[in-house]
Amino acid sequence: MRRKHVIRLTGLRLPPYSDGMISEFQELSAKIDQLAELTHSLRRENGQLRQANAALVRDNVGYQARLGEAAARVEALLENIPALVAESMASADQEEAQ
Repeated sequence: MRRKHVIRLTGLRLPPYSDGMISEFQELSAKIDQLAELTHSLRRENGQLRQANAALVRDNVGYQARLGEAAARVEALLENIPALVAESMASADQEEAQ
């Protein structure tokens, strides 16, 4: 059997992963876990905001319909004012004539 020749850059004989590298991996793993948790939290919040927005849009459509109905009623009343004034004046004239 032939042994592979290993070239070493330093004379240090360290295990494959040093304590420093392991702690870096652990820190990185913790940050990835935090990022995943934040992502899930933001997705939940986004879903809630979408539902709230949809409810507000429905409310707004209802309010716009009510506003349109009110505007139509006001317009109808404004159209009747000249006729009411004319009736009132005719009624006053008749009372004066008597």
